[in-house]
Order: sequence, then C-alpha cells, then structure tokens
Amino acid sequence: MNMKNKRTLNKQKMQLKRKRLGIGLFFTVFLIFVIFIGRFFYVGVFHKVAGIDLNKKVAQLYANKTQIKAKRGSIYDTNGNTIAEDTTTYSVYVVLSKSAVYYGKRAYLADKDKEKAARVLSKNLPISYEKVYQILNPDNPDLYQVELGTAGKGISLETKKAIEAANITGINFTPTVARLYPNGNFASYFIGLTATMNNEISGTMGIEKVYNDFLKGTNGTRSYMKDNSGTEIPGTKSKYKKAKNGADVYTTLDSQLQVYMENLLTAAQKKYQPQSMTAVLMNAKTGAILAASQRPTFNAQTKSNIPVWRNELLAETYEPGSTMKIFTTAAAINSGHYNGNAYYNSGALTIDGSKIYDWNRAGWGSITYDQAFIRSSNVGMALLEQQMGKKLWLNYIQKFGFLKETNAGLGPESKGSISYNYPIEQANTAYGQGIDVTVFQMMQGFSAIANNGKELRPYMIKKIVSADGNKVLKQEGKKVIGQPIKATTAKQVRNLMTQVVTDEHGTGTAFKSDQYEVGVKTGTAQIASPSGGGYLTGDTNYIFSVVGMAPIDNPKYILYITVKQPKTFAGKTSGEMLAEVFNPLMERSMKETAASTSKKAVTISNYKNQSSSEVAEKLQAAGLVVTVLGNKKQIQAQSTPANQELFVGSRIILKTGGTMTMPDIKGWSRSDVVKLATILGLKLKIVGAGYVSEQSVVANSNLSGVKELTVKLS
Repeated sequence: MNMKNKRTLNKQKMQLKRKRLGIGLFFTVFLIFVIFIGRFFYVGVFHKVAGIDLNKKVAQLYANKTQIKAKRGSIYDTNGNTIAEDTTTYSVYVVLSKSAVYYGKRAYLADKDKEKAARVLSKNLPISYEKVYQILNPDNPDLYQVELGTAGKGISLETKKAIEAANITGINFTPTVARLYPNGNFASYFIGLTATMNNEISGTMGIEKVYNDFLKGTNGTRSYMKDNSGTEIPGTKSKYKKAKNGADVYTTLDSQLQVYMENLLTAAQKKYQPQSMTAVLMNAKTGAILAASQRPTFNAQTKSNIPVWRNELLAETYEPGSTMKIFTTAAAINSGHYNGNAYYNSGALTIDGSKIYDWNRAGWGSITYDQAFIRSSNVGMALLEQQMGKKLWLNYIQKFGFLKETNAGLGPESKGSISYNYPIEQANTAYGQGIDVTVFQMMQGFSAIANNGKELRPYMIKKIVSADGNKVLKQEGKKVIGQPIKATTAKQVRNLMTQVVTDEHGTGTAFKSDQYEVGVKTGTAQIASPSGGGYLTGDTNYIFSVVGMAPIDNPKYILYITVKQPKTFAGKTSGEMLAEVFNPLMERSMKETAASTSKKAVTISNYKNQSSSEVAEKLQAAGLVVTVLGNKKQIQAQSTPANQELFVGSRIILKTGGTMTMPDIKGWSRSDVVKLATILGLKLKIVGAGYVSEQSVVANSNLSGVKELTVKLS
C-alpha cells in the first residue's frame, strides 16, 4: 500500500471515530436531557425530592404556630371564696430612643411630654415624681428604653388603664401571667407558692405543688400561614387546638375562721415572741381541717421573708409532752388496766435506778388516777404504762396512728420515732417524752377521743373540679381509718378532760367558758438539747400546748395549739398565754356553728350577660345580700362561681360595666371585702379582725384610677 492510500485510510478512520464520538455525545446529552425532563416532570407531578415532600416544606417555611395559654386552676375555701387564682399583671417601660419611628409615626416619649409622664406615673405607681423624672432623663442618651424598677412591675389592669388614659406616646406595657393570693398570710404553708419560668406558672410548695398536675392545665396552639415579613397571609385559614384550663381545687378551710386564727397567732407572736407556733382547728365529725397555720409564716402574695420551706404541722417532729396522757389514759381504760378511784403515791417514781418526777417535783401525796390526769401527773402515767406492759402500750401507740404518716395528701410528712428499748424509756413515752410526733398525727389520734372511738384521717382537700365546673375529678371526705378504743372509753376520757377545766386542781382552768362546755388537756414538753445528752433547761425552754374539744359531750371541734420557747410570758402563766388564742377561736367557731345550722343554702348560677336588676331581685328574694357594681345593665362578672352554694344572708357581688363607684362597706365581713377587692382588681390591705369599721376609699366615690383599698376591722 502506497503512502497516499495509507493516509486516506487513516483519515477515514479518524472521521469514523469522530462520528462515533459525536453520536455518543449526542446520546449522552440526550439521555441527560431525558433524565432532567423526567426528574422535572416527577417533581412537578409528585412534589417530592429525595423522599422529602416539597409541599410540606414550603408549608413549613410559611407556617407559624403560636401558643394559647391555659389558665391555671383556682384554689377556693369550703364556701367558694378565692384563696389563689391566676391574674395578669403588667410591667411598664418607656421608650426614649428617637429612632423608634414606625410607619412614619413617633413611638418614643417626646421631651415635651416627660414632665407629664412623670406626673402620671408617680400618681399611679409607688414612686416619687422626682425619681420618675430622673429615670426619664438618663445620663446615657443612647438608651433605647427605661424601666421603673419594682415600682413598675406587678401593675393591675385598672392601674394600667389609668396610665393609658393620659394618652402619652412612648409609655408601654408588657403583660405577665401571675398568681394572686388575695388573703396574704393565709394557711401559707398549706396553700403554698408558685414560680414563673418561661412565662409558665408551676407550683413549688404546698397544695400548689402537690396538685400541680390538676391545676396547671394544658396549653393550646394556633397555626396559620405567614409571608416573608412574618405577617399573616390574608385569606388563609387558622387551625386551633384549644387550651384546656386547669382544674379548681376546693379546700375544707373556712376563710373567716382561718383569718381569725391568723390574726390571733400574729398577736400572740408579737406579745410572747416564741421560736415557733402551730395551730389547727378540725371538724371532729369529719376530719376536715377548718383552719391551720404556723409561726413564723410568710405572705404568699409578696413572697417575702420565707423563714423555712417546711410545713411544721406535717413534717416537723417534736416530743408532745402531757397531751400524750390522753392516749395513755385511753389505752389503760380500754384494756381494763384503769381504776380512776384507785390511789398511788405521786411525786417521784424510780425505775431501774432512774427517777421520774411530777412536773412540780414534790407531787400531791396520795391521789387517785383520775386526779393524775386532771393534775397532769407524770408518775401516774408511768404507773399506768407499767400496768399495761410495754407490748400492749406500744400496740396502742401504733393503733392511734403514731410512727407512720397520716397520708393527708398535703405534702411531705414525717413518721416520727420512739425510744423504747428500756423500761425507763417505755415509761417516759406514757407522758409524752422519748416519742416524736407530728401535729397531724396528734390530730388524728384526738379524733378517736372526740368521735367515740372512731379515728378519722385529717384532710384539707374537699374536691377538685374541672374548669367548666361540670366534672368532679377528685372527691375527698370523711374517712374512718380505725377504731383503737370503744365509745365508752372515749366518753370517759372526755369526762376527764372536762374536769381539767372545772376541777380546782385542774391545769386547764384558763380555758373555762360560759358560752359552751369544753374539755382540754394541757402540755409542757421538754426540748431535747441540739448538742445531745439531755434536755434544755430554763423556764421558757419548753413546748407549751393545749388540745380542746367542744361541745365536750358531742364534740364538733378539736383545737390544738403549740407554742415553742416563748421569750417572755408577759406576766401570764403558760395556760393564760395559750388561752389568748384558744378561747376566742373556739368561741368564734361555736358561734359560727350556731349560725350555720339555722341557714339554708342558695345555689349560684352563671349570671354573665344577664340583666343585673333581674338577677339581683331574684337573689334578694332567695335571701342573699346583693351588691351591684357599675351602671350598665348586663352582668360581666360575679364574686361567687356558678354551681357554688351560699348560705342565706351571705353577700354576692355582681359587676357590670361603665362607671364604678365605691360601695359603703362598713359592717362588711372580711370575706366580703376580699370578694370586693378581687372582683375590682384592687390591692387590699386589712388591719385588725372582725368587721369593717373604716374604709380608705370614700363610699360613693368614683373608682377610676383607684388601685388600693385599706380597711380597718374591729
């Protein structure tokens, strides 16, 4: 083959290769194009990429979800009076930066308005004009906004409206969910506290904590579409998941008795300056706690100066002293080891080389066992324990409910303890030494004496009701937990308690009443030395106590009070000191019983949007006292919730709209004043006890701008 033919052949081969390469490229490009078109078609039809739904992705990009807050349930007393409830408070702030201009409108406080703003803010808030003016003119001119410290926080709706009425641009408010405790010092360690974190309220103590799951509710949501600027897209539909408001908790507490107890304890605390005090009033027939408190305590509304985070009536243990003799005597009677007319030598008793003395050391010579109870003889009780024997006496201690929790459902409880290894220790427990108990354990045991042998569990939760009031989620009531003694035994012990008051040698003569027959047992308990090895010495280093039942023949009330280490007796005996709390509180309780037994109950309905005049006429005809606030026709709010009962003669407040004027509240009860302040959103300050004798806001005056009400009770 010549060179020319060779070149021609090579050229043809090259052309063939190029042609094949071109065809390959064509088909490759075509295939890619087909794949692209196919992919585009697939995405266009099925809207999915790598298994991801593009429609959902776009929807998520423009979707927005906001939270709908659930209202925390309220806590009420036994008559439906509010103890704790949700409210909205406000914090004020003032924008100063001249850059705050939106849509061409000024949103900052102008210099010319600063004096006016200072006047308005100082008038409505607890802060001086000079202080506000100083804050509104800061040294740093670059501050965007300023706040007024604590004076500008926790503002009520009425105060907010009063400030807004001045129409000053630049003054703004931030809403905050808060918990309102209108009564202040009111069974604070039982009701408890809440804390707010991330704008969510949660219980941290007491009923607020124990029943938080019932009270808190469940938040809802609102879902909607937004554009790139975050504005809701018109024409799109919102989806709602309703919030489920928290349930309401009804307690057994009686507000009038509770407030009276608080006032009496506060007065005693100031006068005698004890290290601590406790008091509890219980319905002897049901075990319902009507009033309970301790000192020191705290104001749940201000949350200031919380001395301890412990409910002393449930968790604090102590040696009860002579009030334990009630159970020793009951056990001896019930087991056949008691002869009240038998004599023994009082004063001192030697057991295995250790001596037990009566409280006066010398004793009273030869006295009967009935007198041992009446005079509170330690020796007499120790002899009864010896006659019963250690096993039988320990069995009764356990049957009365000591050394285990009461399961009252109100928070952490202590079980107590006992020193019971040696004969001297066993004898000591017979007069309340060497055994640690709680107040609620003592109340539980006392119930067996008051209730003819049937022992009742103390309780404070009456019921828990759904937010709409239609469903009872939890119901509590009388619960018999045992019968440690016979009815005849209980009656015999109550008879001895009566003689403690009436006998000339009794330790409870200070508790005698002309209004009712009462039986008591006093106690003076030694306090174990914190450093160990014996007990504290000194006239005031004791826990002084009294338990009483009335009327003693068929007890309705059990009242138990303890006072630990008073700094002074103020010229009184320990019995007289205790009587200053016991006597007026028991008398008030007995009077309330007499009044309530003659009253009929009226069931309250939901009166919202109904005619105020028609509803008032109807309720007055049913025997209620009606107060109408406002000059509009339709009812907006009512002081007593629907489905609750009010006794004939009780007050209900109906709030309409329009101009509000202050009613004449002289002669009103404390609970009625609390209702008024709550429905008006006023900060309430109460001085004294009893019924209203003075009011800070003049009757018939306009309530616009009024934010606080002070009343004096007498």
